[in-house]
Amino acid sequence: MVTVETGARLHFGFQNLSLAHDRLYGGIGVAVDAPRITIAVEPANDIHCEDSEVRPYLTAAVEALDVPGVTIDVIDRYDRHVGLGSGTQLALACLLGTARAYDQDIEVRALTPQLGRGGRSGVGVATFEAGGFVVDTGHRSERFTSRLPEPGEWTVPKPLFQHSLPENWRFVLLTPTDSPGRAGENEQESMQSVVERADPTVADDIAMDLTRRLLPAVVETDLDRFARAIERIGRLNGTWYADEQGGLFRPPAGTLIEALRGSPAIYGTGQSSWGPTVYGVTDAENADAARDAAETALEEAAIRGTVRVVAPRNTGASVDVR
Repeated sequence: MVTVETGARLHFGFQNLSLAHDRLYGGIGVAVDAPRITIAVEPANDIHCEDSEVRPYLTAAVEALDVPGVTIDVIDRYDRHVGLGSGTQLALACLLGTARAYDQDIEVRALTPQLGRGGRSGVGVATFEAGGFVVDTGHRSERFTSRLPEPGEWTVPKPLFQHSLPENWRFVLLTPTDSPGRAGENEQESMQSVVERADPTVADDIAMDLTRRLLPAVVETDLDRFARAIERIGRLNGTWYADEQGGLFRPPAGTLIEALRGSPAIYGTGQSSWGPTVYGVTDAENADAARDAAETALEEAAIRGTVRVVAPRNTGASVDVR
């Protein structure tokens, strides 16, 4: 039996969404230690999976590895389409677990396109591999236009920068219950529309924040500058998405973010991916106060949801073979 365990990721935004620049996309994000996905996999003659939402990922893994089948036990997982990257983490966990169950030594990144993951952003793949804070290279704009290339015509963007974050940094996560994010064809149509209309000057502002503020803050472990930089990059990304999501943030994220900004325990805020999860940057000393602020934000907005305070995850997925 092979057990694979991996954590969620936050996606802070992209470096560029305009076809006017040489490189498109370029994801920015971080691995966090919760919520988590844990699965146990054994070889079998067919695919045995009681979780209907996990079965498609397992089927894709079995086909990519050309093996007869597997039996999977989903020990722990979090909801899909909440902005925490569950699709990529589930797909890669199924791929790696199936490979190890058949004693195959694989390069996960190389097979990821066959699973239909890692097309725009390489953050989820990089955090599965090694954790930490990630900035990826993106794609050349002439190959990766507003429409995704056909399978087999692209590779997952490699990390341009990958660095651990201090153990005492924290992220408070608010995930509304009734507002799933976009995925599948809906997401593809929205992204295509965004890319075709994106203002190229926004990417110039993001580049300045990334190189002059965010990356130095990561290397120098400056939490305040890190938080302010990712907040600004998230808001700049929001100007690209405004027509598709109804503002800088997709409702009700904007309401929750503004509430979090009023807390002295939270240094920066944003929306992860398409939401609905929003985050606040804090530290271990202020974690309780940040949690209280998040719970108050949900209560005052009359929104049902989940609040978590999580640490950065500076390691990739773990594998246990028995």
